[in-house]
Amino acid sequence: MNLLDRYIFKSVLGSCLAAVGLFAFVLMLGNAIRDLLGYVLAGQLTPATFARLIFLLIPFAVSYALPMGMLTGVLLTLGRLSADSEVTAMRAAGISLTRIARPVALLGALGFLLGLYVNFTAMPQARLQYQRELADAVRTNPLRFIVPRTYIRDFPGYVVYVGDKQGTVLTDFWLWELDRTQRVVRAVRASSGRFDYDAEANTLLLTLLNAQIESRNPRQPENFTEAPLVGTFDKTESIRLPLDKLFGRADIQQKLKWMTYGQLRDEEARLAALVVPPGQAKPHRREQMKVQLVLQEKFQNALAMLSFALIGVPLGIKVSRRETSANLGVAVVLALGYYFLTVMVNWLDRHPEYRPDLLFWIPNLLFLGLALWLFSRIDRR
Repeated sequence: MNLLDRYIFKSVLGSCLAAVGLFAFVLMLGNAIRDLLGYVLAGQLTPATFARLIFLLIPFAVSYALPMGMLTGVLLTLGRLSADSEVTAMRAAGISLTRIARPVALLGALGFLLGLYVNFTAMPQARLQYQRELADAVRTNPLRFIVPRTYIRDFPGYVVYVGDKQGTVLTDFWLWELDRTQRVVRAVRASSGRFDYDAEANTLLLTLLNAQIESRNPRQPENFTEAPLVGTFDKTESIRLPLDKLFGRADIQQKLKWMTYGQLRDEEARLAALVVPPGQAKPHRREQMKVQLVLQEKFQNALAMLSFALIGVPLGIKVSRRETSANLGVAVVLALGYYFLTVMVNWLDRHPEYRPDLLFWIPNLLFLGLALWLFSRIDRR
């Protein structure tokens, strides 16, 4: 690698690392707000646990940020070189566009290998560990999210309000049970109560003292001309409030996208070895196709590093802009187009007869073909 190759390689590499860091930060921030902010505000996560979970989000964010970062870095660097007439000087010295693109193609190939490692190893392991640690951290003290003087709407089908809480003992307790259309069908008022946690069933057990229960007609709960049924109790039986949808269970079910390459191959072999009744052939083929789609999606997202690197060279020279915003806008539009095509292919997961696993090649082949066409156009100029 001569001096010119090193110059272009280092320039593109620096821009790519900065762009990957930016996109990864945005993705991590979105996931942290969606998954962790509520637990942090409720005091469910300690600072150390929160930092650990943020660290585990990095491979997940990087897996999506790498292709976009590669394209942005190449566009920024080549756009700047073209705007400063450095590309013109190179070509005047007899250096072809293909020769200029060689260090970029090398970086794209290295990015492809890095993408394979992240998609098939680092991201699945970190994502599964993230889900387990989040569930374990919250489960260690599931009562922390009961915040006094706050309407708690996290339980499916219930709204809870607590005036005060001392440990597991609650005072001024209210509970509203809702139907499917979010109408109140039962209201419970108690002077005090107690929460206990059933770890095996991942359920909160609520026992109320001095309670008054008002039940309405389940068919017409908002018909206030009909008197509700009212009952008073010194002590109620335990009301079970499942936490599965809040915190997840200890036995986290591993999704296909959280599997490593070896695990996906094992799952593929397991499905192939099953003896399938004639009536279950089509659903079984769908399950097989889902595994193949995950394999293809991970591989194609890694290959996008090379595709984006190659298409970024002629585009960056053609745009010839120093402005970061212009190059960033082009990169985002192209990346969104690529991901939209992959989403469209994923919609066909229930139709294996259309071979969506092969259709996953279309976005990368399209980008590679566009790159070759742009190279030929610029070379003729």
